[in-house]
Amino acid sequence: MPLILQRLLLPRLAPGTQPSPASTAKRHIHPLWVVVFISAWLATACNVPLWREVAQLPGQGSLRGWGFAIAFAFIVAAGNAALLSLLAWRWTLKPAAALLVVMAAFGAYFMLAYGVAIDASMLTNVLQTDVKEAGDLLNWRMLATVLALAVPPLWWLLRRPVLRLSLLRHAAHNGLLLAGAIAVIVVCLLLVFQDFASTMRNHTKLRYLINPLNSVYALGNIATKPLRMDTSKLLPVGRDAQLGASYAGQARPPLLVLVLGETGRSDNFGINGYERNTTPLLAARTDLVSARNAWSCGTSTAASVPCMFSHLGRTGYDARAANFESLIDVLHHAGLAVLWVDNQSGCKGVCDRVGETLTSAQKSPAPDPALCTGSECLDRVMLQDLDTRIAALPAEQRQRGTVVVLHQMGSHGPAYYKRSAPDNKKFGPECTSTSLQECDRQQVVNAYDNSIVETDHFLDSVLKWLATQDRKAHTAMVYVADHGESLGENNLYLHGLPYSVAPDVQKHVPWITWLSPAMQARTQLATSCLQRDLAERRITHDNYFHSVLGLLDVKTGAYNPDLDMYAACRHASAAKPKAAG
Repeated sequence: MPLILQRLLLPRLAPGTQPSPASTAKRHIHPLWVVVFISAWLATACNVPLWREVAQLPGQGSLRGWGFAIAFAFIVAAGNAALLSLLAWRWTLKPAAALLVVMAAFGAYFMLAYGVAIDASMLTNVLQTDVKEAGDLLNWRMLATVLALAVPPLWWLLRRPVLRLSLLRHAAHNGLLLAGAIAVIVVCLLLVFQDFASTMRNHTKLRYLINPLNSVYALGNIATKPLRMDTSKLLPVGRDAQLGASYAGQARPPLLVLVLGETGRSDNFGINGYERNTTPLLAARTDLVSARNAWSCGTSTAASVPCMFSHLGRTGYDARAANFESLIDVLHHAGLAVLWVDNQSGCKGVCDRVGETLTSAQKSPAPDPALCTGSECLDRVMLQDLDTRIAALPAEQRQRGTVVVLHQMGSHGPAYYKRSAPDNKKFGPECTSTSLQECDRQQVVNAYDNSIVETDHFLDSVLKWLATQDRKAHTAMVYVADHGESLGENNLYLHGLPYSVAPDVQKHVPWITWLSPAMQARTQLATSCLQRDLAERRITHDNYFHSVLGLLDVKTGAYNPDLDMYAACRHASAAKPKAAG
């Protein structure tokens, strides 16, 4: 080895000292081997979900398939090594390695247990999860998995002192390590490039399973968001909003309840043709409009709620260069009274300018024992004192009209069994574990379906409450869920997969509209027309912003009539000749 490389790469002894005994050499480990060991552990033990998916790829039993898998493993290990090479300094190597191990252990558990993938949207959802929701995810399987994956490498790191190098040697070692890791990646890619390119193109989910690089990339995406989007200011929307002709000389103002559902699978609603009658109260009515071909803006609450209340639509929202005001702001600009009542983890910024009322037992001063258990309440608690809350809104705005948003706990998992009252548990036995893979799949479905029965009861209660308001308001209700749910299909549970790879059950949502006779007359919308028009027509959350504005006759440049899902029947009613007298 050339002398200059020896001086750079080999540790130098202090002047006047002799080589250390063999026992001392064994106790200290070169930083290079820390990176190699941790990278190998992360690529193997912590990537079981990835290798399980790879094993199911076509042709994996062949020699070529094995070659691809081995090359892929080296690529993953080298990627981890490249990341650690940037952090392999005297005071940062062990903390960085430990952090990656812990991140990978938790990531591996959730990918194994629920079949989820990790991207920026998933991590945003995690960061916005409250203590109550996080508590539902805790179980002994999580503890056992995390300990099994994290303790061995952490114990090894703790017991092995790392050889101290000078700053110059650290820089040289890290640079060569980074170059070596990149070289391994390049060589392996060249060896299996055709198979690798085809696999990444046709099996997109794999890229979200590379652990913990998926989490690191997602965190980097979130951290650099201010560089891609100006988050320091909120751009106005609908400041020109005015109330339309239907408000002139009105005898009664409109009262619209927007029920924001949580984790609703359209296919599990009896009213949409599900084999189980999970919605007996709604199915008994003939005055409801159920859109059976409705699709969400995202696969998580953090993604869907801000998107559906935005004027941009899913594509525009994802590509936005700044944040904008929401539908709630536009309604407020128009002069309407707006109330947001939340039984979930907040409005995700949508209602920040008008405020919200939190109703969970955790935040309520006097939770109703009939509806609340421990730290959470059934959704019907949102109807308690609702008249009082509305009466507290500015009178001048209430005289024009009122919009109430009720944000459900709905069918939020994995503790589906907590989402229904005993009287609404029609299907059994239920899965009563938050570790869903412990239960028979039918038990998971039973618990979820019971939560839909509870939602049926809640929506029926909303309609009964609206009936009590009919003498003083033109009443209506629109219910739509934020996203769907996986219930064990293909070993997938919960939601939150990247939209491009998420199954339809995480995106296909229920959307139900009810208009009182007075509201039908006011809006020139006949329920019978809507039932025919929306039964199978494809609609998405892109329609929500514009459809609510159209329903309330709010005029603004932000309104797009082409995205108003009710507009076709309004035009049909306007074109229909009126009977004489």
